[in-house]
Amino acid sequence: MKTLLRFFFRLLYHQFAFTYDLVAATVSFNRWKDWVMSVIPFIEGMRVLEIGHGPGHLQRVLRSRGLVAVGIDESAQMGRLAKRNLRRDTPSPQSAYTQTNLTRGVAQSLPYPNETFDTIVATFPAEYIFDPKTLVEAGRVLVPGGRFVIMPGAAITGRGTVDRVLAWIFRITGETPQNLSEILRERTKAPFAKAGFQVETHEIDAKSSLVFIVVGTKNQITEEVVHAEKTT
Repeated sequence: MKTLLRFFFRLLYHQFAFTYDLVAATVSFNRWKDWVMSVIPFIEGMRVLEIGHGPGHLQRVLRSRGLVAVGIDESAQMGRLAKRNLRRDTPSPQSAYTQTNLTRGVAQSLPYPNETFDTIVATFPAEYIFDPKTLVEAGRVLVPGGRFVIMPGAAITGRGTVDRVLAWIFRITGETPQNLSEILRERTKAPFAKAGFQVETHEIDAKSSLVFIVVGTKNQITEEVVHAEKTT
């Protein structure tokens, strides 16, 4: 089942990217965009990097709030789709934005200078998001005290017939196991600490569903502490 799902999601994110919004809305019963937007209250600062920007919907919202939003995605198809979506909502004099602020690349090797961003955000990312290389890169490009905000999944909590069916599908496919919150706490604690993050998990109510959010805060190390460590 998991192998088939990985194959399906790869097709959905690459060759069939043009169907992504429709599929996501259908399988979430029109909750998908609300789940994605649930990360916004956790974003701090002006400079925001979105890893896995997908169709660009969060990019559009971040820009509308006056933030300096940058996106990176491994999928060339998603890159083209996001640029089209953003151009459609952007006056022509600013159309170059989508060329310079959306980049094709991977999270394990971010093409940005050290301490560039105040917040990094990722919604519904694949397994790469917990790769130690990704965590190291996130720590490198974040300012001290910066945030790495991850929304790995959501659980349907409604009691209607459709909600119950969707919740069952999410469970049997492994997309939202019943103990997801505990899994996230155990899975993130040691790797995030090793990469220099303090981590906490949150559960947010959103339209008869529960959204899970992981927030890693980069440790603030002052020059005095670094100097003291070097002299001991």
